[in-house]
Amino acid sequence: MRGSGKTRHVNPHADSKEVTAYCAAEKYNLSRARWELDREGYKADPFGTNLFPQVLHVQTPNYVLKDGASGEDRPQGPGDVFVFPSGCVVAWNVPDRLANNIIERFLPAAAENTGHPERMEVEDMDYVEDPNRDTSRIIGDTIILGTKMDLGSYRTSDVDTILAKIAFSSALARSTKLAVLENALSNYFGTTMSIPLTLSSGKPLKYTQSEILRKTGELLLIRAQLNLYSELTDSLPDLFWDSPHELGLEGYYDMLGKALDVGVRIKVLNEKMDYASEIAAVLRERLSEKHTSMLEWTIIWLIVIEVVFGVIHLWWDSGELQEKKEDRKVMELLEQYLERELNKKQA
Repeated sequence: MRGSGKTRHVNPHADSKEVTAYCAAEKYNLSRARWELDREGYKADPFGTNLFPQVLHVQTPNYVLKDGASGEDRPQGPGDVFVFPSGCVVAWNVPDRLANNIIERFLPAAAENTGHPERMEVEDMDYVEDPNRDTSRIIGDTIILGTKMDLGSYRTSDVDTILAKIAFSSALARSTKLAVLENALSNYFGTTMSIPLTLSSGKPLKYTQSEILRKTGELLLIRAQLNLYSELTDSLPDLFWDSPHELGLEGYYDMLGKALDVGVRIKVLNEKMDYASEIAAVLRERLSEKHTSMLEWTIIWLIVIEVVFGVIHLWWDSGELQEKKEDRKVMELLEQYLERELNKKQA
């Protein structure tokens, strides 16, 4: 790190490494994930942070990386992998191939997928280990990880470094999870963007009841994932309540959250959801109007049918009455005839 104040920047010749966050599931059962990784030879919580089950930490073995400029082999590692219940995995100094192998081969059995993303969301940052600092910070889009041992601490520098990585990992996982919801909402808008145009042109909306209910359900699921089922909107995840306060891990979490504009993105996402809710309300109103119209026409046709039957009944009754009148007249004429004949015989 060079310079001071706002002019601080990362030494371009510093040995930078990569931290990558993957969101591959809706949720992870960390007890099952621990069992799966242990079966593959990955020891859980190797530094005894005791933060399980808020986070599952395993280390990957050393590996060799070929320098692109000099062609020399450079030993790397070990790497750190942190698995979070939110369905995110954060890997520090782990090759993409190995990280993907862990995520795609070992962790699917621990996934609880109520809404598995169609594709895995990935975010990455660079980080530099600074042995001259006992605290960490962020400069630009690079994490400066202080690895100097705090002489006043009863923990080793490795444990403090791992705890700092957990704090940054939690913030990066939060950002990646948020990106999944941002993409889901964008896809939702892509399927409903024709609705305002249709309404403005005065044309009727051609949506069935099942389509309207499905769109409403999709929006409710996204909003629930943001505000109810995850720690995205929490100011501080539960794991920090179990971590040493003197390390200032909450500050690292907030620091990276601000660098990634997580707070602003959550606000924007909620505003977009409010707009999407208005679209869903229009669809529900359309469904209600259509249902009401169907009821009205049903009632009208029932009335028409009742009137028709009434007319038929009146016509039938009038026909019977006419027949009765004619029969009565015939009987009267017959009686008169018989009476005359009888009178003639008596005379």
